[in-house]
Formats: sequence, C-alpha cells, structure tokens
Amino acid sequence: MKMTESFSLALKNIASSKMRTFLTMLGIIIGITAVIVIVGLGNGMQRYMEDSFAELGTNTLSVMISGRGSSSRSVSVDDMYKIVEENHEYLDQLSPNVTMSGTVKVGTETYSATAVSGVSEDYFSMKGYTVAQGRGIQYVDVSERKHICVVGSYVADTYYGGSAVGQTIKVGANKFTIVGVLAQQADEADEGGTDDAVYVPYSTASRLSGVGTISSYTITVVNEDQSAAAKKVVENALFDVFDDSDAYAVISMSEILDMMNSMIDVMITILTVIAAISLVVGGIGIMNIMLVSVTERTREIGIRKALGAKERYIMQQFVIEAATTSSLGGVIGILLGYAMSSVATVLIVQLTGEAMTVVPTADSILVAVGVSMAIGIAFGYLPAKKAARLNPIDALHYE
Repeated sequence: MKMTESFSLALKNIASSKMRTFLTMLGIIIGITAVIVIVGLGNGMQRYMEDSFAELGTNTLSVMISGRGSSSRSVSVDDMYKIVEENHEYLDQLSPNVTMSGTVKVGTETYSATAVSGVSEDYFSMKGYTVAQGRGIQYVDVSERKHICVVGSYVADTYYGGSAVGQTIKVGANKFTIVGVLAQQADEADEGGTDDAVYVPYSTASRLSGVGTISSYTITVVNEDQSAAAKKVVENALFDVFDDSDAYAVISMSEILDMMNSMIDVMITILTVIAAISLVVGGIGIMNIMLVSVTERTREIGIRKALGAKERYIMQQFVIEAATTSSLGGVIGILLGYAMSSVATVLIVQLTGEAMTVVPTADSILVAVGVSMAIGIAFGYLPAKKAARLNPIDALHYE
C-alpha cells in the first residue's frame, strides 16, 4: 500500500467520526496553542525590554560614587574625564549628572513633574537625542556656568506653545534662558515623561544645588560587545583611587539587559514545559482512541491480512492515521495560537497601557508542527503494532 493511499484512507477514517477526532485532538490543540502564546509572550517581553533599555542606552555605564568605605579620597570631574581619555579604546564619552531640586515655573504657573538635570555638552549625542530647534549645550556653557537650558518637546509645546527658544524658565528662584528644544523622544509626549524635562550645564546645576563633589556619571562605551571589559576598566581605575570597592558602583546597562533576558528565558522555559504536559496528555488521548479504533476495525484488519496484507502495511496505516490526527490538531493549535497572541497583545495594551506585542516566531511554528507529528507517531505506534500482530483467523471471528 502506497503512502498516499494510506494518507487518503486516514483522512476518510478521521472524517467518518468528526466529533471523536476533534475531542482526540483537543489536548494537542490546547498544548500547541499554549506553547505558541507563551513563546510569543517571551519574545514580546524581550523586545519590550530591549526597546526600554535602548532609551536608557545599552552602550552606557552608570557610575555612582558613594565615598563610603575606609578611604576619605574623592574623584573630581577632571579625574573622571582623565579615566575616559586614558582608556579611549573602551570608553567614548562622559557626562556628569546632577539632579536639580526645585519646582519649574513658567510665568505664574508651577510644574512639579518636570525633571531638571545638569549634564555635559556630550549628553545629547550620548543618548541619541536630536535638537529640533535652537542649539544644544556647548562647552562654553559648561565652563562659564551659564544660566541656559535645553527643554524637551513637551515643555516647549505645553508651556510655550511650540515657541520656547529665547524664552525664560525658572527652576526654584533661578532663571534660565531656553536656547534649544529637543525632538520628541517618546511615542507620546506626556507629563512627567522623557520629553517633560529641562537640561542645564552640570557645572551650573552643581553650583546652584550646592553640590561639592559630583557623584553620578554616565559613560558610553566604544563597542557594546565590550561593555564588560569597559566596566572592568572603570572599576579598576576607581579602585586605584579609593582602594575600596564599597566607595563606588559601576552598572552596565548591557549586562542588566542580558540578565533580564536570561531571567525571561528561564521563566518562559518553565512555562513551556508546563504547557507541554498537555501535549503528552493529548498523545495519551490519541493512543487511547487508536486502541479503540483497532478494536472496532478488528474484522477489517482480519480481512486485509487474509487477502495478503503484510504487517508493515497494517502498522503503516494506523501510524499514519495517528500522525495525521495529531498534525491536524497541531495546525488548528497554530492558527488558534496566532489568534490568541493577537488577543493577548490587545489585552496587554488595554490593561497596562504598554505597547508590548506578543510575537510568535517561525521557529516555534516549525517546532510545534514537528512535535505534533512526533507525538502522533510515538503514541500511535503501540496501537499500530497491536493491529499488525492480530491473528487473521481470530480477527475474522471477532464480533
């Protein structure tokens, strides 16, 4: 018997008992659907994390100088710039960071959600920000501690109607002249978001805030793949100064992202294994129904063997029927998995407000098809073997 004939006969047998076949496939359908949605959710979470960290800059190191420990020494801004210059093969740009306290005032209106930060002239290029109007912070602004600032698009549009350059803004009791406006960074410019910000020279912010020694720095690395090496270089340089690792902390955004992705991978693997249990249950269901089918078709098997059908053809027939049933369940599970992924994406957006997409991959689809066929073959083998070994005389006399 040819494979095509066996497959055609398998489809006829499946079609002759649609409800029983559907119930048999149900475990496979649920398992495949669950696996596809879970894998898609994991991919979506990883993409969301990567996009979120991209805004922070995965090519950056955050350095915090606490000054704790046995050493009483400190690191100046010039010392940090020297560390970057001496390790130019790993480190690229540097920006001291100073957070200014005080409420932002425009005319008689006050805005408490607007963040005010002191940064260097390189900060915008480090973060990938574009100046849409006016100019950015320049070296002369830093060196002369000028009272100028660059504002985010939300500040410019909301507070100044889009015409902010040349206007004055107050932070606490201090007035600043707006010299530039950044292009919108977030998909939607909201209060308290990335675009609701004011940037001033770090030297000005440090003096007005009464900060003696700046303790926060952002450094970009030359090559993101060498983030670990770049982090080690900075740590070694700071250890030479303080002789105490408790006096500072160097955080690599790339390492944090890798750690988060590893955690997501572990979680998704565990959930996938749990979902795969339903595939095993589905396989047992297929084996059970195939054993019933062998019993129901005992006389048919006896007639075939009496007419000269060999055992391998009988086995082939039942294995193909089991594999076809399981594969059909896999196809339905794939289609349902895609549909559920789309529903999950909509629900995530509505419930959390975060634009995270559940993304099934081609690899997960191929694995789903392969697993469903493998389950059909594996769990169909025992019933097929039982059918092939039936004695034709006993089978013909079976009632």
